[in-house]
Amino acid sequence: MKTRVASISIIVENFESVDKLNTVLHDYGKYIIGRMGIPYPKRSLHIISVALEASPDVINTLTGKIGRIQGVSAKAAFSNYDFEDVV
Repeated sequence: MKTRVASISIIVENFESVDKLNTVLHDYGKYIIGRMGIPYPKRSLHIISVALEASPDVINTLTGKIGRIQGVSAKAAFSNYDFEDVV
C-alpha cells in the first residue's frame, strides 16, 4: 500500500467538541506519528497539529470526519512523495 506523510491542522472553536475529536483521533491512532496542541485562551480556541502517515484516502477521510464535528475545522497538507510499506 502506498502511503504519504501529511499534517492536519485543526482549529477547535467549540470546547464541548473535544471529546468527539479525541475519539476520532483515537480511532486513527495507528496512523498518527505525533500531535501538538496549543491553547489560545485570548480567542477561546485551540490549535492542534497532527502528523501522520497513511494512504491519501485515509488522510482525507480523517480530515473530513474532523471537519464535520461542530465547531471544529481541519485542513490537510500532504508530502509530495509516496512511500511503499516495508513488511
